[in-house]
Amino acid sequence: MSLFGKPKAGGFMDEIRCDEPSYLIWKWHPAGSVAENNNRENAIRWGSSLRVKDGEVAVFVYRQSDGTMQDFIVGPFDKKIETSNFPVLASIVGFAYAGGTPFQAEVYFINLANIVQVKFGVPFFDVYDPRFLDFGVPVAVRGTVSFRISDYREFIKLHRLNNFNLADFQRQIRDTVSRYVKDTVTNAPAAHNIPVIQLESKTAQINDVVEYDIGERLKETFGVTVSGGDIGAIEIDKQSDGYRQLMAVTKNITTAKMQAEATDYVERLRIQREEGQYAQHKQTQSANIGAFQVEKQAEVGIAGAEALGHMGENGAGKSTLGHVVMGDAAYRAGGVDLGSGGAGFNPAAMMAGMAVGGAVGQNIAGTMNGMMSGINQQPTMGIIPPPIPTISYHIAVNGRAAGPYDMNTLSAMVQGGQLTAATLVWKNGMATWSRADAVDELKSLLQTAMPPIPPTGN
Repeated sequence: MSLFGKPKAGGFMDEIRCDEPSYLIWKWHPAGSVAENNNRENAIRWGSSLRVKDGEVAVFVYRQSDGTMQDFIVGPFDKKIETSNFPVLASIVGFAYAGGTPFQAEVYFINLANIVQVKFGVPFFDVYDPRFLDFGVPVAVRGTVSFRISDYREFIKLHRLNNFNLADFQRQIRDTVSRYVKDTVTNAPAAHNIPVIQLESKTAQINDVVEYDIGERLKETFGVTVSGGDIGAIEIDKQSDGYRQLMAVTKNITTAKMQAEATDYVERLRIQREEGQYAQHKQTQSANIGAFQVEKQAEVGIAGAEALGHMGENGAGKSTLGHVVMGDAAYRAGGVDLGSGGAGFNPAAMMAGMAVGGAVGQNIAGTMNGMMSGINQQPTMGIIPPPIPTISYHIAVNGRAAGPYDMNTLSAMVQGGQLTAATLVWKNGMATWSRADAVDELKSLLQTAMPPIPPTGN
């Protein structure tokens, strides 16, 4: 038998079905019955047919003295009413109704597939920014909420099916949604850190919060399932005093913030520029460190030569040179003849002083070079190399030890005549004093000494 076709045999007393094009809850009435006449309205003959479409549920309500009971028939269903399909009816009727004797029941059809849309609008209400509570800004909201019945048992628990009015039900939904949306928008600035003047641009963010919470609230209160919630628009009354005052305050704060940010930006640029200049300066120094070291070495050498060279310009200079270089005790006794034996200009002593000065300058420059190299050279794997060993000797002058002197200074002393082959020398590691010509390291220095000019005959 088809869903809506005629039965092949045995005429049914009633055909219970819903042909409404659009409905949420619909109550069936027997043909020829008068509404609100409970006896005839609810009288259903045994053997009537029941047809329930897919997406529907038929609810049979039996009002008994001991309470209300229901049978639920979920579509699709197209059969005669028999106790085998109606457990509650079977327990009530038993065998009392036979041969078409009517029984009392109210029949309701609930549309499980229909989605009901309810438009809502919240007129202007004041919203306050938590930072500026003195300025209330008028805000209005409008939107749509869509819902359907999915848990029909829960829905029936919460509502009276008898005299159910969809328009009244929609009004209840609209009022509930409007109150909640108003509360959400009012609290949005504080709860979600949204400035009041930006509420219009934050509609999507607020809608996400509203849609979820409305769904939970309507399910709990009305037994419906929200399939969609859409805040169509949030409107701010931009002509209101509150909005204008808030905008003025916000503008002043924004201007001050921008000025502070601009000042900070300029300062950062200045620091970056100075740091860049300093880095460029250091880079230039590093790239030309060799030329810098040579320049300083030359300056120090010239200064040393000039200082010591003046010592040979007169007799006093000779003894001064000897005193400075060797700590000569004869200096205190009135002078030592280092040159030709006479006072006044002494070229040999001056040359020796310049040589010693140059040697000192080289020693100082070499020390500086070593220091600069140490600065520029990065240690490898945390290991610091030991200092380069230097060779230095003490010399005996008038029975007293003088020095120690490095090889450069000794070379200058050989040129000046202060160090000869017979001069006694000593360094760490030697057992005793030895003549200079007996020390292999000093032989090369002695060989470079200029021999005396032999006398010429008349």
